[in-house]
Amino acid sequence: MSNLTYLEAIREAIQEVMQKDENIFLIGEDIGLYGGSFGLTSGLFAEFGAERVRDTPISESVIIGTAVGSAITGMRPILEIMFSDFTGCGMDQIMNQAAKIRYMFGGKAKVPMVLRTATGGGAGFGPHHSQSLEAIFAHIPGLKVVMPSCPYDAKGLFISAVYDNNPVIFLEHKVLYKSKKYAQEVPKGIYTIPLGKGEIKRPGKDISIVATSYMVQKSLEAAEILQKDKQIDCEIIDLRTIKPLDIDIVLESVKKTGKLICVEEACSFGGFMGEVVAQVMEKGFDYLDAPAIRIASSNNPVPYSHILEEEMIPSVDKIKDRILSVLSKN
Repeated sequence: MSNLTYLEAIREAIQEVMQKDENIFLIGEDIGLYGGSFGLTSGLFAEFGAERVRDTPISESVIIGTAVGSAITGMRPILEIMFSDFTGCGMDQIMNQAAKIRYMFGGKAKVPMVLRTATGGGAGFGPHHSQSLEAIFAHIPGLKVVMPSCPYDAKGLFISAVYDNNPVIFLEHKVLYKSKKYAQEVPKGIYTIPLGKGEIKRPGKDISIVATSYMVQKSLEAAEILQKDKQIDCEIIDLRTIKPLDIDIVLESVKKTGKLICVEEACSFGGFMGEVVAQVMEKGFDYLDAPAIRIASSNNPVPYSHILEEEMIPSVDKIKDRILSVLSKN
């Protein structure tokens, strides 16, 4: 076991799968000698060489298209897009090629590729480098979408993604990357966490909080404050992957608590948590004692100003206040 940050856990996952399987290679901008824009691929070029850690031109469509082509011909590419905002430059390759090939060839062609990219705000990177676009990817049939919240999950989910025979969008929150606050003991060696299985991070009986990525950590902090100050017992569910979605773990929790809050960092309009709320309403309406609500960012581009960015994104205090608001209506 090693105490690893989120970034270190993902790097270790990449290193270990590459040591085990020579068909796995990395491709992306500045991932070689430079070590990636966040330093995540640092050291991998020295270990595996230019053949398996491939620097590319500044062209997302080339990176993603190359990965798709190599995947369907027997390789298992891991591609890095520096920021999720830049995936728009290669969206044809994602939504019209990678996502559809296995279906259109009747399963005879597989696309085992992982597109890993930094997502989310809170780091002062401005509107072109801070978006949360998971709902776009989740809307496209054929893609799997992973959003880990902690180092242990990040490694296990990443290894599962690499060995999946479908294209996986692996969204890594940039605020979590180097945070010592959220570092964890992570086992050495290969281990997997199934895609499509959520986890209860904190058992509780008063209200169900469903979250993803960094919002899981903020929800856990809010829950601890409420437990200490108000003796309110929140159950925190980490979806871990949003496609496939583990709706059963949500329904079982709501059946117990009768109340549901869904927390996401993406803009509220058209956000993925609207899907979670809709499925709970369709499949578990009778479990609810109060309306299910969402906590999300406001509907505007992410500001560069730190003060404005913090105002836009859900905070621990905002989550705590909405929990109290829902419980006060009981």
